Amino acid sequence: MDLASLVKTLHPLEVKVLLRYGQEEPLDAARLQAELGYKEGHANQAFSWLCAKGLAAEAGRSARTVYELTPLGREMAERGTPEERLLRFLGENGASRLPEIAAALGLEQKDVGSAFGLLSKEGLAAMDAEKRASRIAGAASARLAAVRRLLERAAAAPGGLLDESELDAAEKAAMGGMARKRGAGDAAFRASERETVIYRLSAEAAAAAAELKEAGVTGEELGAVTPEILEKGLWKSASFRPYNIRSPAARLIPGRRNAYVEFLDSVKDKLVSLGFEEFDGSLVETEFWNSDALFMPQFHSARDIHDVYYLDEPKKATAIEEPYLSSVAATHENGGPTGSRGWRYSFDREFTKRLILRSQGTVLSARQLPKAKVPGKYFGIARCFRYDKVDATHLSDFYQTEGIVLGEDVNLRTLLGFLEMFAVEVAGAKEVKYVPGYFPFTEPSVEVHIKHPVLGWFELGGSGIFRPEVTEPLGVKAPVLAWGIGIDRMALMALGLNDLRELFSPDIEGVRLRRAKSP
Repeated sequence: MDLASLVKTLHPLEVKVLLRYGQEEPLDAARLQAELGYKEGHANQAFSWLCAKGLAAEAGRSARTVYELTPLGREMAERGTPEERLLRFLGENGASRLPEIAAALGLEQKDVGSAFGLLSKEGLAAMDAEKRASRIAGAASARLAAVRRLLERAAAAPGGLLDESELDAAEKAAMGGMARKRGAGDAAFRASERETVIYRLSAEAAAAAAELKEAGVTGEELGAVTPEILEKGLWKSASFRPYNIRSPAARLIPGRRNAYVEFLDSVKDKLVSLGFEEFDGSLVETEFWNSDALFMPQFHSARDIHDVYYLDEPKKATAIEEPYLSSVAATHENGGPTGSRGWRYSFDREFTKRLILRSQGTVLSARQLPKAKVPGKYFGIARCFRYDKVDATHLSDFYQTEGIVLGEDVNLRTLLGFLEMFAVEVAGAKEVKYVPGYFPFTEPSVEVHIKHPVLGWFELGGSGIFRPEVTEPLGVKAPVLAWGIGIDRMALMALGLNDLRELFSPDIEGVRLRRAKSP
């Protein structure tokens, strides 16, 4: 870009710097703030633009320590430090016990104790045989005087900031006991390291400045017409910056919802439109509802399909609801009233109270059965937790859409119709197949599989018709269709992704692009 074209791209913030300073002068943000009236952000922006155009370059960096007054420090500046307040109290009220002083001043006893300890070491206060603190007349403290100066100067300084280079030896020593780098909530000052960057203008900057002077550009040109300019007629004598139609437009990034959240809502809307009622429940469940009520035998390898996370504290629920506990226990032991032989073992009523993170959404269906209507249709979006190796199609915590349909006329064909809806209409799969499966709580059991263009075939979820050993102990006689579909996997297909982990990615650009592919 030639010099004339370059000059036309300069912002007033850059123009003022070029016209004011020479090539050898060291420049930093503080100097532009003081001499040009820039804010710190404006100064840094000017340097950034000038460097990008080759008109300035970084010449060096220097680190310095600054101290920022905290809210507690401002309170101390106004009301006094604990030591100052303690001395003032003793001077006005005479010898007193520390708990009485703390109550009178509204301070913690530990703060009053610490303050008295410091004053005692400096010979400003003492304690008699009856453990009453008193002030020693005529004693003075250079440290307290330095603390007071620091608090007052910081309270009056812009932003409550003090530079270490501005402190004398006594003030630096006093600051050492008042400042913290981290966790400064209980300190008067927060210490931090700041870096000052020094810049110098390049040789090309002088030529640019000459071009600006020849063109009569001052940096005071207006970039916009405001109501005040129109009202006062200032536009008549003002100079305006040229409008560059080749400047790239500012990128507008409107707020929008997360693509996966929208997908979850779309699934809910679909099911509600079909007449389903939504249910929900706690993330923490008992072994009873998560497994025992679903006729999964205790201490049996059948339960290995769910590697659960146990709670460490509390370990167990106080009780399980009756009559369901007794009905389920009898069904496990001998079949109860279901006509089944059960699992033929002694049901452990303590083990069933064990608390876990729910490992499957079917626990919500089990809890819904005692209060469900016949006929009836119910669903839930359940977050589940299962120990698993994380990869493109597996996560250790995931979402399922769980559903049940109760009715005298429902059957396997009805169930396959719902599975096809999830696979084709919701997930957007082109190829679907149904595979016989096994679940302790359904018979028959069906798995639905879909084909991903990159990952190939994978299971979308399991389903089946609840066994009487599940429904009858919970008070339901009619057939019940049930399914637990991996809604994360449906989103994988519907949003055009190749890895489940992308659903929870911190990559904002990726999330914005993904938004366009959502249904």
